[in-house]
Amino acid sequence: MNGYIWLAVAAGGAIGAMLRHGVSRLSLHLLGPNFPWGTLSVNVIGSFAMGLVIVWLSSREPQSPAVRAFLTVGLLGAFTTFSTFSLDVVTLYRDRTLMIAGIYLTASVLLSILGLLAGLALGRQLT
Repeated sequence: MNGYIWLAVAAGGAIGAMLRHGVSRLSLHLLGPNFPWGTLSVNVIGSFAMGLVIVWLSSREPQSPAVRAFLTVGLLGAFTTFSTFSLDVVTLYRDRTLMIAGIYLTASVLLSILGLLAGLALGRQLT
């Protein structure tokens, strides 16, 4: 891999991580600490954005590998988070109830997949 791709991933990752932190703080401020709204939000928004980005990139092939890496691996990879999602599920199960953990798990997976499908559909309409 050339150096530009590594730099693109790093730059995208820095931006994505800052955006994720901002959404998490805003969610905590607006919705409170009783449910992992921040993680749910970034994963659904990130999945929607991934759908848009993939359609946009594929409509403009051949695309620069650095641009693709910046947007998908860097920006959206750092913005979304599976490890935090996993920790949230285990913490909800341990601290509250199986029902709340199950709702969060189901909502995260289904809404993220629906977000991706919606992003793909919107991206196709816009191109």
